[in-house]
Amino acid sequence: MIIPKSLEEIELMRKSALVVSKTLGMLAKEVKPGITTNKLDALAEEFIRSQGALPGFKGLYDCPSTLLCSVNEAVVHGLPTDRPLEEGDIVSIDCGALMNEFYGDHAYTFEIGEVDPATKELIQVTKESLYIGIRQFKSGNRVGDVGYAIQNYCESNGYGVVRELVGHGLGRKMHEDPEMPNYGRRGRGKKFIEGMVVAIEPMINLGTHKVKQLKDGWTIVTQDAKPSVHFEHDVALINGKPELLSTFAYVHEALGITSDEEDEFRALPLSL
Repeated sequence: MIIPKSLEEIELMRKSALVVSKTLGMLAKEVKPGITTNKLDALAEEFIRSQGALPGFKGLYDCPSTLLCSVNEAVVHGLPTDRPLEEGDIVSIDCGALMNEFYGDHAYTFEIGEVDPATKELIQVTKESLYIGIRQFKSGNRVGDVGYAIQNYCESNGYGVVRELVGHGLGRKMHEDPEMPNYGRRGRGKKFIEGMVVAIEPMINLGTHKVKQLKDGWTIVTQDAKPSVHFEHDVALINGKPELLSTFAYVHEALGITSDEEDEFRALPLSL
């Protein structure tokens, strides 16, 4: 059952989402060759708690960490390790925060130094597909409209769209209805309703869409060991249109990226 939120609850969720956004922005300054994902995890937990929030993942489903850090062929749910990140790696950092009884949850894929052109193109297309999907999260549409838009764009570029893992509703629980696949058929699935909040998160592979789970019981990797990219935003349906609760602006500021990709999904300009 989809649980719509009041405008007051959505504002509380925005605060939770922005804790995650600021955490990712802080980490953007640290993600470089030589750092370990365990170190990033420790930095993230300290920062989230300093904001008056709790790590949203730690302890949830027995998750042992604050972050999920998926390197190269890891799709999602990668556990932090002591392996130093190396030049040419990519790492998807997925982060959650619990504040005011509501969750924020989103992810960004970072490049470590110079990344090969094929992987860089995969990152660009996956990020673009996120906004293409968000554009379809509007009054009158259904789950399949978002999934179709993401799938069509990514497959037209020759990439594999992961089937086994999906986005989700968000609120007082990390995972609420509806499931939000990155594939589907237009006009199919649950209908969007005013006040609902979802996490839209394309997980796109350079090669096959097929994945497998490692023996750690968490990390999901591509079956062909080719890179995978993951981006995620929290989005509310307000006045029939998608409005971002999360932002990559803090990441962009840290990395010196100029972007207007979020502007159409904001009722008011974001002040950093």
